[in-house]
Amino acid sequence: MFPQYLISMKPSILQQIGCSNYYVLVFLSWLVFACCTHQLRSYETQLLLQMRKHLEYPLPLSNWENNNADFCNLFSSPQLTIKCENNSVTELRIMGDKPAKVSSEFRGFAIPNLTLTQGFSMDSFITTLVRLSSLKVVTLVSLGIWGQLPDKINRLYLLEALDMSSNFLFGSIPSQMSSMDKLRTLSFDQNYFNGSVPEWLDSWSNLTVLSLKNNRLNGEVPSAVARITTLIELVLSHNFLTGKMPDLSKLSTLQLLDLRENSLDSTLPPLPKGLVNVFLSKNSFSGSIPEQFVKLEQLQHLDLSNNHLTGTPPSLLFSLPNISYLNLSSNTLSGSLPEHLKCGEGLSLIDLSDNKMVGQLPNCLADERIVEISGNCFSTDARDQHSASYCKGVSKGEGRSRMREIALLAGIVVVVIIILLVGLMFFYKRHRTQHALVRHIAPKVKQDDRPISPDLLASTKILSEVENQSSPSYRVFTLPELKEATKNFDQSTFLGQGSFGKVYKGRLENGSFVAIRSLTLYRKCSIQNLKRRIDLLSKLRHPHLVALLGHCIDDGTQDDSTVHRLYLVQEFVPNGSFRSHLSEKVLKWPERLAVVIGAAKAIHFLHTGVIPPSLSNHLTTNSILIDEHGIAQLSDYGMSLIADETEKTDDDVHNFGFILLESLVGPITSSKGEAFLLNEMVCYVGSFYCSLWFRCLILYLFLKWQTSFSSQDGRRRIVEPIVLATSSQESLSIVISITNKCISDGSSGWPSFEDVLWNLQYAAQVQATADADPDSASHQSFG
Repeated sequence: MFPQYLISMKPSILQQIGCSNYYVLVFLSWLVFACCTHQLRSYETQLLLQMRKHLEYPLPLSNWENNNADFCNLFSSPQLTIKCENNSVTELRIMGDKPAKVSSEFRGFAIPNLTLTQGFSMDSFITTLVRLSSLKVVTLVSLGIWGQLPDKINRLYLLEALDMSSNFLFGSIPSQMSSMDKLRTLSFDQNYFNGSVPEWLDSWSNLTVLSLKNNRLNGEVPSAVARITTLIELVLSHNFLTGKMPDLSKLSTLQLLDLRENSLDSTLPPLPKGLVNVFLSKNSFSGSIPEQFVKLEQLQHLDLSNNHLTGTPPSLLFSLPNISYLNLSSNTLSGSLPEHLKCGEGLSLIDLSDNKMVGQLPNCLADERIVEISGNCFSTDARDQHSASYCKGVSKGEGRSRMREIALLAGIVVVVIIILLVGLMFFYKRHRTQHALVRHIAPKVKQDDRPISPDLLASTKILSEVENQSSPSYRVFTLPELKEATKNFDQSTFLGQGSFGKVYKGRLENGSFVAIRSLTLYRKCSIQNLKRRIDLLSKLRHPHLVALLGHCIDDGTQDDSTVHRLYLVQEFVPNGSFRSHLSEKVLKWPERLAVVIGAAKAIHFLHTGVIPPSLSNHLTTNSILIDEHGIAQLSDYGMSLIADETEKTDDDVHNFGFILLESLVGPITSSKGEAFLLNEMVCYVGSFYCSLWFRCLILYLFLKWQTSFSSQDGRRRIVEPIVLATSSQESLSIVISITNKCISDGSSGWPSFEDVLWNLQYAAQVQATADADPDSASHQSFG
């Protein structure tokens, strides 16, 4: 490529210069051009390669093998982005795959497979990093970086954004960072920082985002926070903060306040009027809800649950113009709500459960929204209400007597269960093999029963995970349209019976194919209420969810006016279900892992990224579809939102365990399905004693499963040959271990879904490493 000014020269000028002189000029121009273009290569390129070595060659940097690579023009991805200005690196984003906050054993030293090795030097790494002196944006997430952050980090004086989340940083946040006055965004989430929140935070006069969640910070929230007038997001949740909250009312730009799961014990502080999301749950806030809260006209999500709040909630709180989610559960709120209480048009979920509220339920809470009221004393036909005396107060003597009765009953139940378990364990020990089960230590992530995920709401979005994705348009269909698309629901278009209703294949007027699910709802539900629930479902978008494209409500002329037939129109996924692919016995182990990981990501999203969460999704291998690219797409999800099954019991972990089991042994049939079939029977047995009997049988069968998995001979008998032939020992053992935990009897032993997803991703990483190095010990298969 010649410099443009030479190309534009007229022939006459070139003739005047002379041919030989012309080539000299071209050569000199090329030399200048090359020097300017590849200036990064001689200095900053070496720094980047040195950083790669410090980080112990993480997977996102695998394309840096060629030392002559033009780093400023590398293809950007979510895992790696490099941007340059004037041949200097100004933005560096590296997203690794190492977990963080998964081991309570971290004490400031390297942990195999979790952190970088013992040879890693934080000081040397930061020394190399700060020599890239033009950096404005640095993101180093999930790379296993461990150690105390050196003071010299402040040499990045141009830095505007720093994100070192999901690592193993500990100690204090260096005070020298106060000189980084251009800093606008700081995120140290999911680390091990201890000590107090710095008092000098207000020296960052341009700071808009401060996020320090999931650390070990203690002490009070410093008053300096209230002086950072540029703040938009303040996130200090999941720490050990105590004491009084400062007055934040002057932070006029603040939109997100997240202080969940600390030990703050003051009354609720004044808040700025521009707040959109407020999460203060699981603290020790006391007193009444201030009347000032009803002036937060931008408020969309308010969570004050699990505190010690008293008094009657302000009635105007329910009618804020933008409110959509209000959680006041697990406090000591009392009194009654006005009969003519007004609710905001967008208010879709209210949780008042486990308080001491009395009186009639106002009309605006009766039928048109998702409302949780259990554990109160409302005068309503709804279940799980206490007697009026409970909310008027119980004397100490009566309370002690009731506690003794409960303790005695609990003791009896525990003794019976222990006797049964001891008998079963004795039987198990007599029959188990000599080989111990190869176990992978599952990450100790705290179970999270919150109804929302502030990680997804943190930017004032309900579904921020998919904000940048192009979503299919949603529409309301007429019944004649659906009949025409399915030839009047002809048997030839019938695809099968899902967990919720029959499914038909349809072809719309534009020629596109869809899947149409026909449901009959037997609960009393108004059209308006049903539309609200469908609206919640229609907003769910995720790369591993079959998208909902539309719906049709047929109120018909049925005799029973409480019955509504609902048709849901979804994307058509052409390549069959996971179960059908398992039946064909052609999927190799890495392919099976990819499918279950995709499904697990979708389920984790349904648990943590949806208001209200969808915890009971009737998961089976039939509900996981495979598209034409081999990508897993979860169907049959979110029906609990439609059916108003918002119970907090999460059976998805247990059911997903059987999906993992089928990925190991194939579709469960005949003798393989004993445990599964018995578990299904338990779901429909009403008697506690019958349930206990069946669960004991399940435990017995589960122990038999473990016995088979505990030795290589046992695995050869039960695990599919293609899995044994294409898997490494370690990868297979990790999945077997997490499967055992998921299908164990009793929810107390189940892992969190975050545990499940992490273990599967780790198993895939181990398998990929083994596949890349066939001679390694970890690649030894069972085949």
